[in-house]
Amino acid sequence: MSNDIWRWSAVELARRIRLRDVSCEEAVASCLARLDQVNPRINAVVEVFAAQAMQAAALADATLARGGAVGPLHGVPVTVKVNVDQEGCATTNGVGAYRDVQARADSPVVANLRQAGAIVIGRTNTPAFSMRWFTDNDLHGRTVNPWDPRRTPGGSSGGAAAAVAAGIGPLAHGNDQGGSIRYPAYACGVPGLRPSLGRVPAFNPSQAKERTLGMQISSVQGPLARHVADLRLGLAAMAAPDPRDPWWVPAPLAGPVGFPVRVAVCAEPPGYAVSPEVAFAVRQAASWLEQAGCIIDEVAPPRLREAADLWLSLTLNEARAGVCEAVEQHGDEPMRKAFASMNSHAPQLGVTEYMAALAQRSTLLREWQAFFACYPLLLMPISLQPAFHVDADQQGDDAMRRILDAQSPLLATAILGLPGLSVPTGLVEGVPMGVQLVAGRFQEALCLAAGEAIEARASCGVPVDPRPVAE
Repeated sequence: MSNDIWRWSAVELARRIRLRDVSCEEAVASCLARLDQVNPRINAVVEVFAAQAMQAAALADATLARGGAVGPLHGVPVTVKVNVDQEGCATTNGVGAYRDVQARADSPVVANLRQAGAIVIGRTNTPAFSMRWFTDNDLHGRTVNPWDPRRTPGGSSGGAAAAVAAGIGPLAHGNDQGGSIRYPAYACGVPGLRPSLGRVPAFNPSQAKERTLGMQISSVQGPLARHVADLRLGLAAMAAPDPRDPWWVPAPLAGPVGFPVRVAVCAEPPGYAVSPEVAFAVRQAASWLEQAGCIIDEVAPPRLREAADLWLSLTLNEARAGVCEAVEQHGDEPMRKAFASMNSHAPQLGVTEYMAALAQRSTLLREWQAFFACYPLLLMPISLQPAFHVDADQQGDDAMRRILDAQSPLLATAILGLPGLSVPTGLVEGVPMGVQLVAGRFQEALCLAAGEAIEARASCGVPVDPRPVAE
């Protein structure tokens, strides 16, 4: 059997395993060998389960041999982020103080992946408290972008994105509260899907108390992969019901998509500085969607900056009341510095102002829903700038303001609970570029269909061998 199974897509691997063209043990062994080869250079996976994964693969092969029922990801190697509970593992969230606190049960997304037959081969890195777009922490170290070590792999799912980009498993788990799936996918040149709020159940049994409301309504779990079709497969597995999440909605995944559709294209959001490379990527993707039969209109979504500012106000005011003390006590110095810079741009809200901010979310979401009634799909940047250089958030408050502005397309859609798909469009001077597809609530299928139309015309070059700084 070929030793390049690690190159296969999740869809192909699952199909070939069901046909018994390849064994689960061969699939897992190939991905583990690739991990051994490249992970020392990128530090994407910070906890490896080689023996456990091979044992699980042997059991999965035995199930096939006796004709037992198998799930859609049977035998497919996956990675899980260190900020969700996985039974027997520490949910470190990139924080040294949590290194010995082991989870006693799986979170819903991990349980669903296992139920679908996936085999977890390792846990991926995240910044401390998962609160930076740069994946580095004092506990696990820095994750390196396999395309260019001088650029961030994104955050907070930087380990997940770097892993799939470098060929460590075809599918990775991530989560997204302010772009933490879509931005790492963009930085590492792979597709990543932020599902709608309520699509994938979420809960950490180990958490000491419930998250605050703004964080609950902006945070979701979702997949990263090297192919859009793999995101569809991963989403179906992750979205199985779990009674522990009161936000979960039994919305159908399948059904008539209606693609091609009318697409609103916003290459340069009004009032923002947009990199020419970013604007070109959006317009290029628009031409590809037009070739696929879509009707293209250049129009901006309603009140983008207000929605992005709302994310900042709610998130930071809740963080001040919640995780601020933990960040000061247990956060590493880069986390504390970035957190302070973000705080400098978020106004202090009293109870009345906080209630008004939450109310404003309904107003904005209503306007976006009316927008999607006219334009079922929105094509826009992921970030308004190419992937940031490493530690750009350590350069002071002004630098943080520029970062927050650049991330506005991520923040606005997150606070509104909308689905967003990050799709690569190619490389510009060796740096991955990409675009974001946004649709109405529970319209992931439409995003994925459009993403496949873009993917079919783009050249992205993953998996990639990690590149040294000199290149």
